[in-house]
Amino acid sequence: MTNDPTGDARTAAWRAVAELYHAYFTGIVLYVSSRHGTASATEFVYEVFCRQRRERFLPGLKKLGLDGLPHAVAAAQYHYLSNHIGGVSVEYMYESDRKAWIRYAAPRWIWAGTALCGIAPEVSRAMLTGWHAQNGVMLRNPRLGFVCTKQTADGQSGLEGYYYEYDHDLLPHERLRFARHEDAPDFDPEQAPRLPTREWPAARLAKAHRNYAMEYVRSAFPTALQLWGPDEAAHRLRMAGRMIGMQFHHQTALDLGGDYTPDAAGFARFVADLGAAHGDDSRVERRADGALDVHQDGWTFMAGLEECHPALGPAWNGLLEGCMQAHNRRLELDFHSGRNESGGHSLAWTIR
Repeated sequence: MTNDPTGDARTAAWRAVAELYHAYFTGIVLYVSSRHGTASATEFVYEVFCRQRRERFLPGLKKLGLDGLPHAVAAAQYHYLSNHIGGVSVEYMYESDRKAWIRYAAPRWIWAGTALCGIAPEVSRAMLTGWHAQNGVMLRNPRLGFVCTKQTADGQSGLEGYYYEYDHDLLPHERLRFARHEDAPDFDPEQAPRLPTREWPAARLAKAHRNYAMEYVRSAFPTALQLWGPDEAAHRLRMAGRMIGMQFHHQTALDLGGDYTPDAAGFARFVADLGAAHGDDSRVERRADGALDVHQDGWTFMAGLEECHPALGPAWNGLLEGCMQAHNRRLELDFHSGRNESGGHSLAWTIR
């Protein structure tokens, strides 16, 4: 792969980034849960999804052209379309203007593979409490709530439920309720909303898929910082990143399409190609002592993030530390971050 991929190669590179960040987010949740307990993981997931809801829900409704629909329908269609863009197996079923279903079918995207067995039901519920139950609040409709009828984390066939507009205002604890005796109607793809092909061509969808996965981790970083403080947040995020990097390096390299030799030069090319797949300009330079420098202008992952503490850079670099350990454990990697002339981020690595 080059730093300016086109066509199929570019789409594959975006997919590589998406899968890496998908795994990274799940890995962070599992790491916190296994080392620090279910309560800590539950609080973390709740706050991450609160942040995403605050930042994404209302602008997303407008971008998708859903802001004029009845609120229950708009909320359900938003979750259907936004998750569909992200590559999630999701279904939407309209019942009435006041009741619309959403179903995240198995296999669950967010808790991929065997990770599902490590997710406590409380952690899964935190996602619903932080986002789905609060859509009525965001829409300034105190009668809109979410009813959960199944949870995959409880061994049921999917995460499903419906948005429902009641005849009365809801108290905070009523915004999410469970009705395990109810069952979603069958999904009919012909009745589901579709994205306009002209406005959402294949290239835009592929890029949005990448951004969807990145956004989970991008929300996780400032959330971790505020919950745990810089030192503990950096440690947890870095350790989870190293483990995920080790596990996913070879698949990521394959998806990037590069023939990365198992030496410093091969890993330098991998780092540069991964940066380019994020959307950042990257280049490799050889030093007089034989080491290789990778320079990256810009940092798409952190772009626009107000809570960008210096501890978060080395934490994120844990991903590349793990990748290097899988690539060639004998290599050494030095990481540096700073600001460029325009005030944006610049990153650099020395590999020897």
